[in-house]
Amino acid sequence: MSSKVFVGNLSYETTQDQLTDLLAGAGEIKDVYLPSDRVTGRPRGFAFVEFATEEEAQEAIEKFNEHELGGRKLRINEAEDRPRRSPGYSGGGFQPSYGGDHHGGGGGKPSRPKGSRRGKRGKKRSL
Repeated sequence: MSSKVFVGNLSYETTQDQLTDLLAGAGEIKDVYLPSDRVTGRPRGFAFVEFATEEEAQEAIEKFNEHELGGRKLRINEAEDRPRRSPGYSGGGFQPSYGGDHHGGGGGKPSRPKGSRRGKRGKKRSL
């Protein structure tokens, strides 16, 4: 088990100090990360709290899971380690390319995506 816990279902008004004060009842807190939305700047409704030891993190889960804070029941469990994104990652998704001449010119039919005809053949057979 890790010494870091995930705290979910937080009220948007919950502050880092309020969370620290509550969870300090389970042990020594090394770090509290309360992420905020990049666009609006308001909290995203969850946090990551790192304790000094794994035992303290486990105690926080047992003691404060389903505890009410700010009118909401907290959901506390072990934080999962996720790989860090590369520094150049922009968060963009998949952008398909459909081939064809992108430099203009030429006439004729517009290009269409290439792909397997297996699905089309299968549909025809099932009819």
